[in-house]
Amino acid sequence: MINKQLLSILACPVTKAPLTLSADETELLCTASRLAYPINDGIPVLLEEQARKIELEEYETLTK
Repeated sequence: MINKQLLSILACPVTKAPLTLSADETELLCTASRLAYPINDGIPVLLEEQARKIELEEYETLTK
């Protein structure tokens, strides 16, 4: 689980946009870059090469 205070200061390393926690709390999401960063053992992995691309359908759901 990510501390809410920590989440408020984290930013996407690609766009510097704020990150949001996924519903299942396993990823940090950036709608600006359309990347999802994994959280491994409670530690966010903010490396572009470790992130997965957010598909268009999921992106549209996140931005509603």
